[in-house]
Amino acid sequence: MHKVEVDVSEDLLEVNRNLAREVRETLDEHNVRAVEVLGSIGSGKTSLIEWIVKEYGDEYSFAVIAGDVVSEYDESRFKDLGVPTVGLNTGRECHLDAHMVQHGLEHLEELTDLNEVDVLFIENVGNLVCPADFPIGAHLRVIVVSATEGEDVVGKHPMMIRRGDVLVVNKIDLADACGVSPETMVSTAKEINPDLEVYLTSIKTGEGMAELAERLLP
Repeated sequence: MHKVEVDVSEDLLEVNRNLAREVRETLDEHNVRAVEVLGSIGSGKTSLIEWIVKEYGDEYSFAVIAGDVVSEYDESRFKDLGVPTVGLNTGRECHLDAHMVQHGLEHLEELTDLNEVDVLFIENVGNLVCPADFPIGAHLRVIVVSATEGEDVVGKHPMMIRRGDVLVVNKIDLADACGVSPETMVSTAKEINPDLEVYLTSIKTGEGMAELAERLLP
């Protein structure tokens, strides 16, 4: 667990925003591009990161901060790929905040030289509600939803959609079986956030993944 001491009169969200700016400054000092990956449990966040690391590991140096209520499961998957990884257990917290990520960066520096890291993936807790109000200093916020969650998963989480940079509609290979239209999900997302960039993907087949990786990587 983490501890932040603030005056009771301070706005906790503002405290987090200030810490997020500090995180961004640290990343920029080391020329690290940070990509926050958000989504519900089972949407494909971990698999998305794994796919990019496997495909582009010869071109880029990756690191991962894996946040979860219990982080060891996803953490072990990234470590198996030989990627410097820090697991952040959030306990009862349903999201990462900037203070946690600061500690994550400190631990990451014990594992590798940040100057040698090109891309840092920060996998947030499997949740599309709580993280919305807590920026963590990343350069991109990537929201992952899957066709298996139903067409209304986008419309049910408007705050997250408004505060994202990129939306990934994943598992499109299962859309027909689930009676879901990915195009409807895209349309709904664009109504909420016209500036949102949207990619249709299947990590299983690789469809759309090269285009997504091109957007996320420096």
